[in-house]
Amino acid sequence: MDLQNKDILPREILPVVVIGNGPSGICLSYLLSGYTPYLSPEGTHPNPLLQGKLDQQPHLSLMELDLEYLCEGLEGRSSNPVAVLFDSLLLPDSDFGLDHASPLLWRYEPERATPHLVLGKGPPGGAWHAMEGSMLTLSLANWMELPGLKLKEWMREKRRNVRNDRATPAEIASYYQHYVNQMGLEDSFACGTTVTSIQRVNCEGASGRPFWKVQGTQKREADELGEGSLSEVPFTVCADYVVLATGTHDIPARLGVEGEGLPFVCHSFWELEAAISRGQLDHTSDPVLVVGAGLTAADAVLAAHHLNTPVYHAFRRSVTDPGLIFNQLPKLLYPEYHKVHQMMTQQQQHGQDIPNSGGTGTPVDQQENNTASMSTGSYPGYVSLPKHRVVAFKPDRKCVLEGEDGCRTVLQVSMALVLIGAHPNLSFLPENGRPLGLNPQEPITCRRNPLEVDPYTYESVSEGGLYAMGPLVGENFVRFLKGGALAIASDLAKKQRAKEENRTTLRVS
Repeated sequence: MDLQNKDILPREILPVVVIGNGPSGICLSYLLSGYTPYLSPEGTHPNPLLQGKLDQQPHLSLMELDLEYLCEGLEGRSSNPVAVLFDSLLLPDSDFGLDHASPLLWRYEPERATPHLVLGKGPPGGAWHAMEGSMLTLSLANWMELPGLKLKEWMREKRRNVRNDRATPAEIASYYQHYVNQMGLEDSFACGTTVTSIQRVNCEGASGRPFWKVQGTQKREADELGEGSLSEVPFTVCADYVVLATGTHDIPARLGVEGEGLPFVCHSFWELEAAISRGQLDHTSDPVLVVGAGLTAADAVLAAHHLNTPVYHAFRRSVTDPGLIFNQLPKLLYPEYHKVHQMMTQQQQHGQDIPNSGGTGTPVDQQENNTASMSTGSYPGYVSLPKHRVVAFKPDRKCVLEGEDGCRTVLQVSMALVLIGAHPNLSFLPENGRPLGLNPQEPITCRRNPLEVDPYTYESVSEGGLYAMGPLVGENFVRFLKGGALAIASDLAKKQRAKEENRTTLRVS
């Protein structure tokens, strides 16, 4: 959608603007467009307590029910109760590997639709379009799907053989883009937009009401500059409510150590891919240092190891730490990540034990590895360094690591990959959104300091009329971010009903 051509009057106030067009924003748009979940007359839920609650008012839609009441007694893999509720209704008992039919029936009721606008930098699907296209996703395919369009069925139409229940990021990105068109949501999406500021405007006078002013730029073809050229055109839209659904993949997290800005130090998996495509890495290369113990770091280990490029893998946790993501994944469903965890466990080394390290005349607490030979153990060419931190990167491609005992190790590498997560880009908010976090003194991060919201409405605790969902509130998995869409859509519908009742009361009086 071209915002300049959209029929929005300069002083018009839209009900809702959503910032972010990934799966969070798409799912919310689906609900705001009039698609409404009900308990199916034939539907049953394996949880008798939840089924009993749903049976009490079967004529009402899920968005008209008391979500807090429905959430009572439910347990799941999310800390957000509505996320657990909606996941349980969409995919009952899926954690146990069961394929129980959802008790929900979806109806398209356009009279319930709330006008809204979804802003995104790229095509619908968000960060999924920037992800590498060959590796399998972490989640099962049905966990990645959105309401109303079965991902497995869509995948079977796209390729003849579905080898397992997981899809590639490229397939997921294509699915989300197709979903927007299939469900008729495209008129509410404005792509190529970058939000630069949002501001709360308080109107004076009895008839005035506060609203949000959202400003930014949109990339458009500039005919006057020639075919294919782009220009950035400023826009301003106003809304009663703003929903933050930007995700957290914008800014790679950094270690903050000496030399981190050197050319051989990279902060994304795609930089490793680029080096591989240029032929810069093979079995004769100096080792690659991978820093981090998340799934992206594991992908980097697998990619380098596949080329027989030696790999040093440094991370701060113990391999047995229950917080390590590998200790939370079923082995049968995620064999490639189980393999990495095996490598991390079986190839553990301390600085003084790294093959061919030391013996260079350097101090005992600062040994140096001058060779790429790492042929010991079950996984030759790979060394795991748990409970290590990076102290510094040196211009001669040397990396200084320090173990928990204070012993330092100097490694000669071809490149270093710092893959320790990412932070959201909330530069359009005052102080980058810090005042909205659980700890206003710290930067916003998905795990340690998400935005603080009401658990049943997802409205900001400190800023009324502002909502947040997805990774910004600690939800990293698509299966759970859908609960945020339900909570927000339900709360907005409740507020709309309250406004209509108030107008009716005023007319009568």
